[in-house]
Amino acid sequence: MNSSRPYLVRALYEWIVDNDCTPHMLVNSEFAAVQVPQGFASDGQIVLNVSPSAVRHLHMDNEAVSFEGRFGGVPHTLYVPIGAILGIYARENGQGMVFDLESPFEDDEAIEAEDGDDLPPPDSEPPRPSGRPSLKVVK
Repeated sequence: MNSSRPYLVRALYEWIVDNDCTPHMLVNSEFAAVQVPQGFASDGQIVLNVSPSAVRHLHMDNEAVSFEGRFGGVPHTLYVPIGAILGIYARENGQGMVFDLESPFEDDEAIEAEDGDDLPPPDSEPPRPSGRPSLKVVK
């Protein structure tokens, strides 16, 4: 099953903009393939204003978010893999969602079971999840 993160990021972005708020993304700047301006990250994280008035050529798909933005008046092209997005929220009221830290290889399709050893028998039921669900309530 595909990760829900890219769908949630896009939906929350649209919801925040539709409510005349400023969408901000919290990004793990040390995640593989992240391209953000050097010197603007702190403790391995950076907050990006991704409002329509702050960025150009915003593109969101299931793999990454990319856009052009200005830092200190200097234009930069940014590329943020979906797994690097730690949260998206409205600057004005903090409403949004925080995501769990993700390994850069977690959703990589190149990691597959070898020789089918890890596959369950064809007619068996999938294992039941254990622990508490980690759903977030968005108002």
